[in-house]
Amino acid sequence: MSKKQSGTMSFLQHLEVLRWHLVRSTVAIIVFATLAFVSKSILFDQIIFGPKNPHFITYRLFCQLTSQFSSEGLFCMDTMPFDILNTKMAGQFSTHIWVSLVAGFIVAFPYIIWELWRFIKPGLHSTERKYSRWVLFFSAILFMVGVLFGYYLIAPLSIQFLGTYTVSSDVTNFIDLNSYISTVSSVTLATGLVFELPIIVYFLAKVGLITPEWMRTYRKHAFVVILILSAVITPPDIMSQVLVTLPIIGLYQMSIGICARVVKNQSKIQTP
Repeated sequence: MSKKQSGTMSFLQHLEVLRWHLVRSTVAIIVFATLAFVSKSILFDQIIFGPKNPHFITYRLFCQLTSQFSSEGLFCMDTMPFDILNTKMAGQFSTHIWVSLVAGFIVAFPYIIWELWRFIKPGLHSTERKYSRWVLFFSAILFMVGVLFGYYLIAPLSIQFLGTYTVSSDVTNFIDLNSYISTVSSVTLATGLVFELPIIVYFLAKVGLITPEWMRTYRKHAFVVILILSAVITPPDIMSQVLVTLPIIGLYQMSIGICARVVKNQSKIQTP
């Protein structure tokens, strides 16, 4: 679809084009979800249940780091003192489908962004198309960095804290399968989406909904929202909330610079 064609298209024709972009994105998710479904051993034993392994790379690194300051380093353990329990007849099968869909979405995310870019591309100026390619690249990178951050840092620390926490030695932890899966998948997916903040700010600045001055004025309010968001997407332990809050604050500061750059470039375009 050329730029000229996009200018003569009706609203319904635009919806039809968008529908096919969404259809292709959905097909990509289903394809990758199917591959994840048939790779059950890799998906669950190596990835999902990886943070349950006491020798997971995150625990080993923190063990080595804390051992320099204490004779008994934190996160140095031989076993995880909890078992995962399934209490529903179709619990494991439904969990298998749900986790496969989440994995399919994560793997297909760069393609989904590319389909979105293809939809908005005809309405962009030549200079905007040039910068949009970088936006496309960095949106995929930021999402994957967020996913890895959630999987290798937030999820393991949350599992270690909540899985080993006890109110009494008389209580044994039997953690429900859905509870464990939701902790890993929701934290991982949420951090990936939260790391898209600079990209969201870029598009909001492009359409004139926000300005760098507005972001600076409401910076303190934004930090409060970030704290609340961190509390929502992480389990109730302070360390995980702090680890999520700090990079989001950094992303917010980065977003102010991106917003300022967008406003500056648009003013140059509008200036005769």
